[in-house]
Amino acid sequence: MEEYVGELWHKLVTRVADKQHAEAAVSLDEMSKTAAIFFRALGGDAGLNLSAAPSTRHGARRGWRDRLATTGERIELCWRDGETLRLPEKIDIFTERSLNRDLYLWLVALLAANVDDSLPWIVRNQKATQVTLERFPGLVARYRRLINALLPLRPLPTSLPAAEAAQEAVIRQALIQPGSIHVLPPSKKQFQPVVLWTHPSPPMSANNKVSTSDGEPEREQSEDKNGVKSRKKHAAERTDMPDGKDGFLMMFRAESLFSWTEYINVNRPQDEEDDVESAALAAEDMDTMTIARDGETSVAKLRFDLDLPPAGEDDAPLGEGIPLPEWDYKKQIMQPDYCRLQELVSQQAEPCELPAQLRRTARRLRSQFQALAPTRTWLKRQQDGEEIDLDAWVLQEADLLSGKHSDSRGMYRAQVNQQRDLACLLLADLSLSTDAYASDHARVIDVIRDSLYLFSEALSATGDRFAMYGFSSLKRGNVRFNRLKSFDDRYDGLARGRIQAIKPGYYTRMGAAIRQASALLAAQPQRQRLLLLLTDGKPNDLDRYEGRYGIEDTRMALHEARQLGLRPFCVTIDREANEYLPHLFGAGGFAVIRKPEDLPKELPLLYAQMTR
Repeated sequence: MEEYVGELWHKLVTRVADKQHAEAAVSLDEMSKTAAIFFRALGGDAGLNLSAAPSTRHGARRGWRDRLATTGERIELCWRDGETLRLPEKIDIFTERSLNRDLYLWLVALLAANVDDSLPWIVRNQKATQVTLERFPGLVARYRRLINALLPLRPLPTSLPAAEAAQEAVIRQALIQPGSIHVLPPSKKQFQPVVLWTHPSPPMSANNKVSTSDGEPEREQSEDKNGVKSRKKHAAERTDMPDGKDGFLMMFRAESLFSWTEYINVNRPQDEEDDVESAALAAEDMDTMTIARDGETSVAKLRFDLDLPPAGEDDAPLGEGIPLPEWDYKKQIMQPDYCRLQELVSQQAEPCELPAQLRRTARRLRSQFQALAPTRTWLKRQQDGEEIDLDAWVLQEADLLSGKHSDSRGMYRAQVNQQRDLACLLLADLSLSTDAYASDHARVIDVIRDSLYLFSEALSATGDRFAMYGFSSLKRGNVRFNRLKSFDDRYDGLARGRIQAIKPGYYTRMGAAIRQASALLAAQPQRQRLLLLLTDGKPNDLDRYEGRYGIEDTRMALHEARQLGLRPFCVTIDREANEYLPHLFGAGGFAVIRKPEDLPKELPLLYAQMTR
């Protein structure tokens, strides 16, 4: 009975204190596509990802209803760091849906302004507002609407203590007349959040992201048990791992004690947890996660598993390795000889036939692709040839009878071979992520293997010149470039054996692999040269080749490939590809295969469409 009454009381006070307008709410999921396009159209950095901002405690004064209902303590504010554009997950401040939508667009425009981040918060936001309104006068009316709707929702200065009243008056003045305020008066109490401005102190910047001990940043999104991505973020703070040596002193130091609701050991000693779901639910209720590193982690075991195999079991190296540059987008410099790529060929590969389950599909593809093979065609109006061109002769006689001047058109036709002047290099991602299951019956690596088989069968029918390589990496000093079929190799049993021998490798240093593939393809004499990348995820590696750094290096490598006259195109099975591939390949430079098991039959058809 007590629980029932308590639940009713909670619903009542929460309803009374609620200042949000759910019926007019606009979510980030609704606005994500529009916001991304709008941000880039206003000159924002095209390489930034779009993500939901975590809710943070604002510390400002709350009314008695909020205190009674324990609501209104947290708020979602926007900010931008070196890799991500963060916006509220939902905006339901205003009673009109159009105003909530306008607020999203205004925040995007504000974040697109290039303003010195070292300026004080209130000066920086005023400057960004001025720059935005000057560059885009069409936003002035929208901004004024937002100001007129926001000011009645803020507390009146007359209702606040003197110090807080001074702050509120200054903020109102800065909102109405941007650029008129140069300093925020001091106050012991935090000022009310300003939803039209950026976060005064973002909970975590890109430079101090928490990383696992292998150097890979913690993922910003997680999946629930149904595989649905969660946008929820947590504010985080770092602390040293308690070593247990000063346990007696900790009894008298309350600030050193961690309760189970605020302390998470990120580097767990075991991969298997008995109650993962309960831990996830507990994390959802946390306000702040305090995280630390200890000295014993499961990463040590993982690294042991990812050590290079013995020389007798590993692929055979071809040459001493190739030094390659890498682009550092932060310094805006190309680092020469920064990576070392090693071309390899499988020692375990034995000649084999096409797998039985693919033979029927291969026969159908070969018959379809034979239509693209070189054929003999007649060229008309030639100066010499095998036969007289009757059409040209009739036209010439008609001109002579009509008194017109007859041009020097050829009177013969000749039969020639119609060649497809095309070369293609297929670069397959063989990273560790391909060991995951694409369906109930096949791993990603199995799907890629079948795709390479059918791709080769199809191109063999056209007579097109092609090569196939796979790649993975283990930091910048070991980029592995597996030769499956070079341009000079025949597609035969040995090539099929090399395809059969592929296995999941390590990580995905994509830029170095693209540069080497570009060099090989650029050396081909064909007029059309297609660089086809087959992958299942973003570029990444154990060192700093993660996130924005890896994406920008890959983008630069693709830019270099285009300068060489190559045409890069990406085929991926990554569900999140639309978030980063447009920045890398352009809007029409990639294709996402929604069902990974369809990749083997879709890949040759995509090739046919691109080269027709």
